[in-house]
Amino acid sequence: MTEKIILGIDPGTQILGYSLVEVVGDKPRVMVLDVLYLKKIADFNLRIRKIFDSTLRLIDTFHPDHLAIEAPFFGKNVQSMLKLGRAQGVAIAAAMSRDLSFSEYEPATIKQTVTGNGTATKEQVAMMLRSILQFPDETRYYDATDALAVAYTCYMERWNPMAEIQEQLNVKKKKQTKSRRASWAEFVNSNPEVVER
Repeated sequence: MTEKIILGIDPGTQILGYSLVEVVGDKPRVMVLDVLYLKKIADFNLRIRKIFDSTLRLIDTFHPDHLAIEAPFFGKNVQSMLKLGRAQGVAIAAAMSRDLSFSEYEPATIKQTVTGNGTATKEQVAMMLRSILQFPDETRYYDATDALAVAYTCYMERWNPMAEIQEQLNVKKKKQTKSRRASWAEFVNSNPEVVER
């Protein structure tokens, strides 16, 4: 029976959410759901170091097969975006230092995957995850459930049995679209008298 572990991270420089999801066969199960609380660390550089060290500790403890991380969203505050980018970057660097593959997901993609609505609220995402994964409601931070949403999105994309079928359907659809275009082009070239120019 195939086992995979996905480390999900919702990067943040004040509160960083993380989760670990174990996939046994085709069933995901929540192993860990928590946050790294960084607000008490005044020095920003020390916060970044803490993110790096904590990510390494999670990797060395649980030996995940893949890191799934949320991509920073584009907001109005450039400084906040830069800080989020640094938090994401050091988490990815920690994963790379352990030869761990990673993928990043846009917030709208994550919300769409979990709830079917790319503009869902954090509350809606958390509620849907509880319904799907049946984990106890112990966290008071949406950063943790956001990290779980990232890991779940990765599961749906990479290890859900339906993902392979969906990928095959997408490839087939692209081929059909190309062949229709080619057929239409051939028709036009073969029958120039029926096409208005």
